[in-house]
Amino acid sequence: MSLLVVGSVALDDVETPFGRREGALGGAAVYFGLAASYFTDVRMVAVVGRDFPREHVDLLDERGLDLTGLQVVDGSTFRWGGRYGYDFNARETMFTELNVFADFDPEIPVEYRETPHVFLANIAPALQLGVLEQIEAPRSTALDTMNYWIERTPEELRRVLERVQIVLINDSETRELAQDPNLARAALNVLSMGPRILVVKKGEHGAVTFSNEDAFAVPGLPLETIVDPTGAGDAFAGGFLGYLAATGDFGGEGLRRATIYGSAMGSFCCESFSVDRLASLEPGEIETRFEAFRDLTRFEHVPIFDV
Repeated sequence: MSLLVVGSVALDDVETPFGRREGALGGAAVYFGLAASYFTDVRMVAVVGRDFPREHVDLLDERGLDLTGLQVVDGSTFRWGGRYGYDFNARETMFTELNVFADFDPEIPVEYRETPHVFLANIAPALQLGVLEQIEAPRSTALDTMNYWIERTPEELRRVLERVQIVLINDSETRELAQDPNLARAALNVLSMGPRILVVKKGEHGAVTFSNEDAFAVPGLPLETIVDPTGAGDAFAGGFLGYLAATGDFGGEGLRRATIYGSAMGSFCCESFSVDRLASLEPGEIETRFEAFRDLTRFEHVPIFDV
C-alpha cells in the first residue's frame, strides 16, 4: 500500500576519511523514499529550488517515486555540509543553508490525502501537525524528530506524539524526550505519550524496537565497507515502514522483521556517498543482507544448568 513521506530534499557537501562529495543528493525524504521504494509505492511532499539538478529528479522518478508533491520554487535548494572522522558517530556540521526549505509549508495534493501510511520526517512539529490535518483516516502514522524540536517546541511535539502510532528517533533523543537516562524506562515513558511503537536508532550499534508488550534489539552489522553514514537513519525508517506498509504486518513478528529490513537498508546506505548504493540495489541483495543480520545472532541453546 502507498506510503507518503513529507520532509527535506537537499544538496549535501560531505567529507569523510574516504573522500569528498559536493552537491550530492540528500535530505530525509530522499533517503527514506529510496529505501521504502523497494517495498511499496512512495509519494513525496518536499520543496526544492530552481537550482535542483534535473538528474536528481530523474533518479527519483526512475526508482518509481511519485513526485507530484515535489514543489519547485524560486530560490536555492536546502544545502548542508558535514565532515566525519573515523568515528562515524561524531559528525561536524560545517554549514546549514535552509534556503527555500525555510518557508516550507507542506501542501498535500488532493490525490495524496487518502494515502494509508504516512511518515513525517524531521520537520517542525507544527508542520507535522498541519500534515496530519490534511490526511484522511490513515492506517498508520510515524514521525522522526530531533533534539532541537524537543528543546524548543515541546508542547507542539507532544500534540503530534498523541496522534501518531510510531516514533523513530535515536537513543539520545529518546532520553531527552523522556527526561530519563535509562533507555528502557525512557522508552516506556515515550510510549505513554501516545505512540504504540518506538524504534530507537543506535547508529553502528543497531536498533531497539519497543512496544508496551515487547522489545526487540538488532545489533549493528559489521561492514567491510563504510564510506558515508549520512542518511542511514532515514534509510532505516524507509526500510522499516516500507515493509510494514507492504505487508500490513504490525504484530510482534512483523515488527521484528521490519526492524531487520530497516537495519539492512541503513547498512546499504553507509556503503557509498549520497544515495549511490541505495538507489541501485537488487531485491536479492536486500534478502541476502536480511539473512546476514539474522545469522549474526542465531545460535543453538545447549543448557548447562538443570532447571
